[in-house]
Amino acid sequence: MSDHPAGDLAALRLHLEWGADEALQATPLDRLRPPDPIPPNAIPPDSIPPRPAPPITALPAHAAADAASLAAAAMDVAALRAALAGFTGCALSETATNLVFADGNPNAALMLIGEAPGAEEDRAGRPFVGPSGQLLDRMLASIGLDRGSVLITNLLPWRPPGNRNPTDQEVALCLPFLLRHIALVRPRHLVLLGALATRALSGSGAGIRRLRGKWLALDIPGLEAKLPALPMFHPAYLLRNPAAKRESWADLLSLKRALDEFFTKSTDKNLL
Repeated sequence: MSDHPAGDLAALRLHLEWGADEALQATPLDRLRPPDPIPPNAIPPDSIPPRPAPPITALPAHAAADAASLAAAAMDVAALRAALAGFTGCALSETATNLVFADGNPNAALMLIGEAPGAEEDRAGRPFVGPSGQLLDRMLASIGLDRGSVLITNLLPWRPPGNRNPTDQEVALCLPFLLRHIALVRPRHLVLLGALATRALSGSGAGIRRLRGKWLALDIPGLEAKLPALPMFHPAYLLRNPAAKRESWADLLSLKRALDEFFTKSTDKNLL
């Protein structure tokens, strides 16, 4: 720790934004220290042949088919979770600590879908438990909702190493499980938190700034009618860009109006 704690905190925040959220060595590497002298009998570096780059492996042809068949075979949410836990086609399951499946009310009329777990979610095995989750809780509370009245999940159930963006292949492998989850829960409304979830479920190439606040009608396999979905900024984005909270408040009011209208017409008051 230096004599400038404010600077140290700023450096730590920068490392967190870069995805460096875990220490791999007990002491930091001193990159300013002169290199150790080369022993006289050492092999000259120039004589060591370069190590070939690892081959780029394509997605196994059966992996996507396995994901689709396993998801379709799940007849309830418990079976779907078990299928995900046993699925070995996605390499993220090997590097993650826990499967992060869902949290909240499994019978809720509103389902919120994020992007992927972070470090805290990976450790806890629950979605949205870190700073983003705390902000999401406050956002829900602002329109009279809480985790007992909604269902929260992610597009990816495993954390990508270092919080990196998932690849298209990883999204393609996880999407059938998410679609089946939606079909089994049969929510009345969806909230898509962030660009990744919005793009994966809508198929639109438009950015989240263009789509947020606009209700979409999604075709979900297994559901008879189109499902209304509202794209919104991800809470993590709002933490980095507080000025966007004004737009998210407008989206929350739009969500509240839609839910109020639905429950005014609905005869089942136990959905929320």
